[in-house]
Amino acid sequence: MFGIGFQEMLIILVVVLIFFGPKRLPDLAKSLGKGIAEFKKASEEVRKGIDDAVKEASDAETTNPPEDLSSYGKAPGSGSAAGDPAGTEPGPPAGTPAHADGAAPGTAAGEPPVPPPREG
Repeated sequence: MFGIGFQEMLIILVVVLIFFGPKRLPDLAKSLGKGIAEFKKASEEVRKGIDDAVKEASDAETTNPPEDLSSYGKAPGSGSAAGDPAGTEPGPPAGTPAHADGAAPGTAAGEPPVPPPREG
């Protein structure tokens, strides 16, 4: 038990008996037992809480399907995507302002490309 042999345990018990006396020794043992039981209960609750949190996180990851990123970064009309049998890709989202020369933002006008909006 904790690397303590019989002789060491006997010496500890004798010192405790001398220090506290024979009348208080049963009360001391009872309170020590209650403390250990409460510590075990609290540690089990913490362990259960951690397990529940890990389970919720793994469930949340598995319920969301992965996004289809097969057409990400392709220019419109450059060919068919894996999930687009007609070969047409959706145009810019509604409300996207067009430039005076008719080019979409981030194309041949020399502007940096605009990343798609994040969902989430």
